[in-house]
Amino acid sequence: MKNSAIIALGGNALSPKKEAGTINQQFSHTKKSLNALMHLVNHEYNICITHGNGPQVGVELHRMQLTHNLLPSLPLELCVAETQGSIGYMIQQTLQNFLKNKSIDREVVTLITQSIVDENDPSIKNPNKFIGKVVNSNDAKKLSKKFGWTMKEQNKNEWRQVVPSPMPQYIEHGRSIETLVNNGIIVIASGGGGIPTFWNENNQLQGLDAVVDKDLSAALLGRVIKARELWIITDVDFAYLNWGQKNQKKLKKIDENEAKKYLNEGHFQSGTMMPKFKAALYFLKHHGEKVVITSISGIEKALQNEYGTIIYKNQKI
Repeated sequence: MKNSAIIALGGNALSPKKEAGTINQQFSHTKKSLNALMHLVNHEYNICITHGNGPQVGVELHRMQLTHNLLPSLPLELCVAETQGSIGYMIQQTLQNFLKNKSIDREVVTLITQSIVDENDPSIKNPNKFIGKVVNSNDAKKLSKKFGWTMKEQNKNEWRQVVPSPMPQYIEHGRSIETLVNNGIIVIASGGGGIPTFWNENNQLQGLDAVVDKDLSAALLGRVIKARELWIITDVDFAYLNWGQKNQKKLKKIDENEAKKYLNEGHFQSGTMMPKFKAALYFLKHHGEKVVITSISGIEKALQNEYGTIIYKNQKI
């Protein structure tokens, strides 16, 4: 049986901070990121890729600010759907070209994916996920009045929009994704955590103005397709204890009990490593055998179990 992996690729891997984020730049970063992922292809993994879309959704929101007098605004769910398609296209085309250059006969497909959430999730009444551009307090008030956005101060005089981030409960189209992955097709799915939707009182799917955490969604999708490994690709090589302090400690090989202990002790920040460790523990609880947290450059050595933070199911080390 081939190894199967779900790969959660951070949105900043395609559009790093402090860049304009032009399409040429995003294609360039996509090629760099996926060139590293080809190591998994070379090891004949069955692969499903999910990706972040935070920077790209931020651009869509800014575009709405600039054109609101000319064009109707789009709900957030549509921004997630649009960026699923555009980022999926870039990943898909780049992988197709890499595969062709190596004479590897595998197909790549992108699926627009919906994540089912609870419309009464606690985050709906208490939005805390920061998205979009940073503005000052005066502009924050104007945006709140103009678009009805909830704005909060993230850092001193740095205000951003906040939106709900409900827990994903179910991934639509999971059986289709599993079938494709098991047949060797590389699938790009659940981009940006999936389009947040819920079943309304008429038993119809309906979108929600929210975003779903892509790592938690990847863990859930990994359970659905029965993947054995979860790779969380981020902008650091390892997870750390006491990050940024003199006594910071690099985490290498640990088991899920250790990961749970460190999470409960509060070692990881809510906007960075905390959701990654929550995703890892969920994945290992259901089918998963191994979670790797590392950077793009760390993938090759991590395949040899020599790099990155590797979290195993208990007693697998």
